[in-house]
Amino acid sequence: MRNVTPVSSPVVPSSINGAVWLIPLMLILCAFAAFSAYFTVSAGNVAVKLRFGQLVGAYGEGLHYKIPFIDSVEKFSVRIKKDAFRTEAFSKDLQQVNLALAVNHRILPNTVESIYRNLGPEYTETVLKPMVEEWSKAVIAKYSADSLISNRMQVTKELDEILKQKMAEKEVIVSDIAITDFDFSPQFLKAVEEKQIAEQEAKRATNLVEKVKKEAEQKILQAEAEAKSLRLQREVVSDNLIKLRQVEAQLKAIDKWDGHMPHYMAGNQMPFIMAK
Repeated sequence: MRNVTPVSSPVVPSSINGAVWLIPLMLILCAFAAFSAYFTVSAGNVAVKLRFGQLVGAYGEGLHYKIPFIDSVEKFSVRIKKDAFRTEAFSKDLQQVNLALAVNHRILPNTVESIYRNLGPEYTETVLKPMVEEWSKAVIAKYSADSLISNRMQVTKELDEILKQKMAEKEVIVSDIAITDFDFSPQFLKAVEEKQIAEQEAKRATNLVEKVKKEAEQKILQAEAEAKSLRLQREVVSDNLIKLRQVEAQLKAIDKWDGHMPHYMAGNQMPFIMAK
């Protein structure tokens, strides 16, 4: 038999095989780098760019450039943000008060660099919350517990003015604050309820006394008016009125006269015509 020598395939160097895989990888890396070289800031937001941890600029809405793998970006909202807080305070008469507050706040685009350097991105927790707790305690301590209920709007206004001023110093704009809930101990609420009931009963009793007093005054006025009327009537019945009545009686007798001469009655100064 004839021996057939197998033909061996050409040997490809390992360096060529590595280059075949390296090219697609480089293309992918270049595409990723090109894509990550840009960032967008949407409406209502601002961004700060950091390079090796150093703040290099702030950016508003739109498309912006950054160095891939070197620069990093942090974004902030400049829209009005609402945060809710709960805190405890003591009133002037040492009653514990649990407060629920809602604070609307925002930052301005031109202050984002300063806020990032001085307050940090979590300024709500690090600055705003402690400020709300501190000044809530200070304001509540000026009022007694029962007056907090009736002066709720005044307390809110006072706290609102203080927080606006204090946070403006930190370049944070507080638009308004609301106290959404006052919560007192059950013992205090029961005492307030009993006090209100007692005040209502006292008011009803006072109204009843006033009513009786007015009725008595009206009766006195009515009696005085009747007495005055009787006194005037007695003053009117004079001698002239008696004579007038006598003349009227004679005139009636003349109307009934039948032609006979009148008879005089003894003891009378004026003749009476006697009808037959």
